[in-house]
Amino acid sequence: MIFQSVSTMAISTASLASLIDLGLHHPTMTDAELRACCEKAKKLGVASVCIKPYAVPLAAELLHGSQVAVGTVIGFPHGSNATEIKAAEAKLACNEGAVELDMVVNIGKVMSEDWDYVQRDIKAVLDVARQHKAILKVIFENDYLTRDKWKIKLCEICGKLGVDFVKTSTGYGFIKQPDGSFKTQGATEHDVALMRKHTPASVRIKAAGGVRTQADALRMQQLGCTRIGASDPEPIITGAKSVGAGY
Repeated sequence: MIFQSVSTMAISTASLASLIDLGLHHPTMTDAELRACCEKAKKLGVASVCIKPYAVPLAAELLHGSQVAVGTVIGFPHGSNATEIKAAEAKLACNEGAVELDMVVNIGKVMSEDWDYVQRDIKAVLDVARQHKAILKVIFENDYLTRDKWKIKLCEICGKLGVDFVKTSTGYGFIKQPDGSFKTQGATEHDVALMRKHTPASVRIKAAGGVRTQADALRMQQLGCTRIGASDPEPIITGAKSVGAGY
């Protein structure tokens, strides 16, 4: 993803780090890698880690006493779990130490415009989050939502329910290309601006997928984002050249 250039002067590394949720949910990540990344999160001073669900207790142990919040994903990556399973997954995550939940909407139900189902699905997880004083971020997976009206309706539902964040993407919304390959686009300026326009100020915005450089992150911040999902945070924080890792 290439965003419009933005001046990076007078931006502290601490302020950039505070935007970042360090994504640790790639299926190939080993326990050793998860441990190392939790330690990195503490050193960098990021806002949170978003770790694979089974590893929430590990992250809670490693990050105890730090300023880095423990987050995890719910219904990841396609949102198709039954609502009862999403709620149970959220409850277990909170009981094991998660204080931030990134939930994927039921994408097929959104595209079917079954808005009552979509609202009940989100509310079930939101209710669990509120019971445990956890933050809920609702992932739209905009790569699949080819009609702006679907995204706008999701913004309206999330605003009505009072979720904490709406989020652009999982980073794993791979779309088949004409040549047979699969590609994910992730956060776009259009989508972030649309989401900011159609959600109340009390609902914050998280951009994920394709935000890999300092300029990318600053542009997303200008458009209204207060969190950035990244699995390779150093180029964003320090301005170092990305090695192409991360989502």
